[in-house]
Amino acid sequence: MKISTKGRYALRMMLDLAYHQDEGYIALKDIARRQNISKKYLEQIVSLMRGPDILATSRGYRGGYRLARPPRDYTVGEILRLTEGSLAPVACLEEGADKCPRAAGCETLPVWQGLYTRITDYLDSLTLQDIIDHTRENAPMDFMI
Repeated sequence: MKISTKGRYALRMMLDLAYHQDEGYIALKDIARRQNISKKYLEQIVSLMRGPDILATSRGYRGGYRLARPPRDYTVGEILRLTEGSLAPVACLEEGADKCPRAAGCETLPVWQGLYTRITDYLDSLTLQDIIDHTRENAPMDFMI
């Protein structure tokens, strides 16, 4: 599994919104400038992140985006699933995938299931607030499984 630029930039965008949550709605141009990401690319990411429980939006002069929930309520796993889709390391573990005819006798399936469990457990245990707290404490990103 490889996380695309879209997933990495979505996480950076959401963190930027979390850091600036007390400033109200944030324009994409401001996020783009701070994160050194194209505004056009952020517009594509925002289209994936829409939903009343993900981002709140406001149009007009002071319009923009803000988090719909507190940073502690967003997991890295949730953000990546919105942009990447499945986080499964192999196709046969993706949600809704056809049952592999070899599944019953597949010697490697437990390896992929274990990896998938570790990936999802890890990413679903990290919140935006966890990342902010570590950054503010100037601690290294020592998130360990």
